[in-house]
Amino acid sequence: MASLSGTVPRDGGGGARGGGADLRPVIGVALVAALGGLLFGYDTGVISGALLTIEDDFSLTSLSSGVVVSSILVGAMIGAAGAGNLADRYGRRPILVTAAAVFTIGALMAALAPSAILLTAARLVLGLGIGTASNLVPVFIAEVAPPRYRGRLVGLNQLMITLGIVLAYVANYALHDVTHSWRWMFGLAAVPALLFGGGMLLMPESPRWLALRGHTERARAVLERVRGVGHTALVNAELAEITAGSEGKPAAPRKGRWRALADPSVRPAIVAGVGLQILGQASGVNTVIYYAPKIFESSGLGSSSSILATVGVGIVNLVMTPVGMLAVDRFGRKKLLATGAAIMTLALAGLAATLAAGGQESSFAWLAVLCVVLFVAAVATTLNVVVFIIPSELFPARIRGTAMSATMFSNWTMNFLVSLTFLSLLDTLGGTGTFTLYAAVCALLFLFTLRRIPETKGKSLEQIERELAPRASTL
Repeated sequence: MASLSGTVPRDGGGGARGGGADLRPVIGVALVAALGGLLFGYDTGVISGALLTIEDDFSLTSLSSGVVVSSILVGAMIGAAGAGNLADRYGRRPILVTAAAVFTIGALMAALAPSAILLTAARLVLGLGIGTASNLVPVFIAEVAPPRYRGRLVGLNQLMITLGIVLAYVANYALHDVTHSWRWMFGLAAVPALLFGGGMLLMPESPRWLALRGHTERARAVLERVRGVGHTALVNAELAEITAGSEGKPAAPRKGRWRALADPSVRPAIVAGVGLQILGQASGVNTVIYYAPKIFESSGLGSSSSILATVGVGIVNLVMTPVGMLAVDRFGRKKLLATGAAIMTLALAGLAATLAAGGQESSFAWLAVLCVVLFVAAVATTLNVVVFIIPSELFPARIRGTAMSATMFSNWTMNFLVSLTFLSLLDTLGGTGTFTLYAAVCALLFLFTLRRIPETKGKSLEQIERELAPRASTL
């Protein structure tokens, strides 16, 4: 398998498939854009340590603590819903620069917040940045990446999200003895936010967005920049495919972009993209991450052992993400996701059975830990890698941002609902019933993948659009 460096060897088709392109320039662009993912991860994960001292400083109740924590998800829903329409109108790059400014303002607001109400407002602002980044970073990278390596380049976003969560945990640990430590924890996020904004100011606009607006020569200049020097034939072939895909398909009018999502030719992509987000989140993936210590305690582990086991889960999540990035362009999105969904089903079914059989016995408790680790490894290697890649590839360029808004809004909404209901489910159904339910959802995800997710490996975005349109008659 070729690495993400140096020159891409020519594949059979060459040309617009990305054969012969120098990957170094596009890796640089992808890494800068993926800083948005790092901020996504950091601002999501930092609350776990910050909340301990925030509760003391502001005398928060369980309800008000929940409001502070969940406000970022509400902001993410709003950001995800609005960012795509703006990106389709003004371009990907300026909206990502705006997101960096929002991240910076939100971080400083949170660090300086004099009350729980203003801290909640700051978390809402940070959520706007997270929703925007979750929407547009994958789209931007997908639109500048060569098809052969698009999967792992878009996967950099997920890797940076995971890295951001780990950095948040490190900051929480390093600053926990500092006076008003939570202010420093939040404020540190302004540094990568400024780097993200400054870096995006130096980045080019998406060549596909430029071509759709009729700026063909500007699109050519961007392709020449991100494909490296001396690849004129490759650039010409890719630009020809992009412009051919745009002919007769002008950008949707401002007031018609949301209505355009109901177009029958777009329906297969919408079903695949939104369905993946709903089932992926409903599988309980984030509840396992958010509530791992509580799950382990309910299986019979002590408090310190539960925290130690949770650290191990975080390490597994980080280590397995690059494995998925390397696999996604080799094995394909559909096969990878189907395999992951099958393993997730077995892992959660095993966890449910372990909780039913083990009671509070320590040997069964560690078996429960192994089931959780297997689940997280499968999620990190498969679902979490493709959940941003697949929708960033499916939608036509003229409405790609708006369609991603619908997709990511469904992601954040389901994330909020599942997180909100997990503890109630645990109280009502117990661990066995709850994880049996999540296992059933994973099984549905497996069947949905086989039925509705198209394989996009190695195909140009324009080819994917052409192949999906005929599927509308089957829905």
